[in-house]
Amino acid sequence: MTTGQRFERAVEIMHRLRAPGGCPWDREQTFDSITKYTVEETYEVLEAIEQRDWQELPQELGDLLLQVLFYAEMATEDGHFSIDTVLDTLSDKLVRRHPHVFGEVEANTSSEVLRNWEAIKRQERAQKSDGDAEERKPLLDSVGTAMPSLLEGLKLSNKAAHVGFDWPNIDGLFDKLAEETVELHREVERIPPPGPQPIGRGVAGARGVHRDAELQSRLADEVGDLLFTVVNLARYLEVDPESALRHTNRKFRRRFGHVEAALHVEGRELSDATLEEMERHWQQAKGSDPRSEEK
Repeated sequence: MTTGQRFERAVEIMHRLRAPGGCPWDREQTFDSITKYTVEETYEVLEAIEQRDWQELPQELGDLLLQVLFYAEMATEDGHFSIDTVLDTLSDKLVRRHPHVFGEVEANTSSEVLRNWEAIKRQERAQKSDGDAEERKPLLDSVGTAMPSLLEGLKLSNKAAHVGFDWPNIDGLFDKLAEETVELHREVERIPPPGPQPIGRGVAGARGVHRDAELQSRLADEVGDLLFTVVNLARYLEVDPESALRHTNRKFRRRFGHVEAALHVEGRELSDATLEEMERHWQQAKGSDPRSEEK
């Protein structure tokens, strides 16, 4: 069986599931109802890749492909487009945006490829608006708002950087990081006594101090500015902030799990342990967690 035949078989199965007499659950689904599954399947693909789980990855990629087939089948039923439209649009775009491969344009580095890519996309947007400047969408309108915030920030700053709106060197970013930290600390100092408190034992009532809406809004703004600066720093270092944070989340999960397990061996529970005891086990977890595992 060829690759094309395998793909056509998957398309036919999806069609059968949605057809009269097919699966009741599949037939009930709409564009809106399956978007949450698309997000879930995307993250499961990412997890399989990061864990280098080569046995699981084909299944997760198949589940993600199913989402594409699902949307295309529903669009066909409504008379909007078909899976053929999706495939033709993809193939045409790949050829059009890779003139250094399928044409006579030269691009010898990844940076040159990205510059060409952005230039081609600008031309495409101009053509869609028929050259009417009043109908042209702003540059950043091409970045969707439904994606995770870290990814959205990365894409926004990438778009701006490709037209020259960027720090000339990384030192400027570290200066900006320090500036945003100072601004956030200035707002934190305005929180009424006793100030921000941890969510922990013995301070249950300390977080009930009233903060006016304006102060809370400024705190949110400053935290957002700080996070956006960190995203730009990650971009400058060619680090994907979303992947980096997921990696750190897993590292925290692993090390805190060691703390909990170590306390259990001692006959203790987390609720009974002091911060000093937990910190001691945390440092042990760090010492037994080699960098090779963290990559």
